[in-house]
Amino acid sequence: MNKKNFDIPLPTLTPPDPAQLPSREIAVMLTAGTEVRTSMRALERIGLNLVGEVLKDQGDFIELEHYPKDDVFDDETHSQYYYHTHRNDADEHGHFHTFLRAGGMPESARPLDYPLTSEPWPQGDDAIGHLVGISMDAWGRPIGLFAANRWVTGETWYPAETMIEMLPRFAIGHAWPSWPVNRWISAMVRLFQPHIRALLTHRDVVISTWQQAHPGMDVFEDRNLELTGYLPISVDEWMASLEQASA
Repeated sequence: MNKKNFDIPLPTLTPPDPAQLPSREIAVMLTAGTEVRTSMRALERIGLNLVGEVLKDQGDFIELEHYPKDDVFDDETHSQYYYHTHRNDADEHGHFHTFLRAGGMPESARPLDYPLTSEPWPQGDDAIGHLVGISMDAWGRPIGLFAANRWVTGETWYPAETMIEMLPRFAIGHAWPSWPVNRWISAMVRLFQPHIRALLTHRDVVISTWQQAHPGMDVFEDRNLELTGYLPISVDEWMASLEQASA
C-alpha cells in the first residue's frame, strides 16, 4: 500500500508519548499487550503465524480478495475484520482492516453531513466505520497502523471523535477462523488505542486540508488520496515504553 501519495503539504503525525498517558489506561494497555504476545506465541510455538491462520483453507492468495472469504463478523459486538494485500509495498505482505458496524455503534453516532458526496455511503443498519488498518510483514507480524480515505474502505464517514468512541467496542469473541487471531486483533486495538486516536484525529485534518486544496471535488473519492496517515509500530518496543512509564 502506497504511504506517500500526497501532492500538498499535510500536517505532521506524531506518535503518542506514553509519559503523557494516564496510569489507568497504561494498565489496560499492558494487559492487552500480554494478550497480543500470548496469542502470537501460541501460534509461533508450532510454526504458524497470524496471517497464515486467516489464509488457511482459502485457496490461492489473490490480490484485493478478502480473507477469510465473507470477512470475520461478531454478531454480538458487530465488529468485523478481513485481511488482504495490494502487493505494492516492499515492506508489507498485506494488512487487516478493522470495522464496527451500525449495531455496535454508540446511539449518538451520526455520519458526517457532506454535500459533495458523489458515491453512496452505507446507511442505516448497513452503516460501517473503519477503525484502523494493521500492516503485516512477510513473517505474519504487525509492523504499522494506518488510516485511509473512504473510497479505500467503502465505509460510512464518521467524525474522528465519534470513531474514537467506537474503539473500546471492538472485539471478536468467537473462535472462527482462528481463536488466537481473534484474541490478538481484539487486543491490538486496545494496546495501540493512543496510536489509533492519533491516526483518526490526523485523518480528519488531512481530509479538511485536502478538501481546501481541491474545492468542488469529492475528497472522499479522490484516488490521489489513499492513506491519510501511517505509524510504524513494534509490539515489544511499545510494551517496553509502557512498562517504563508505569514504573
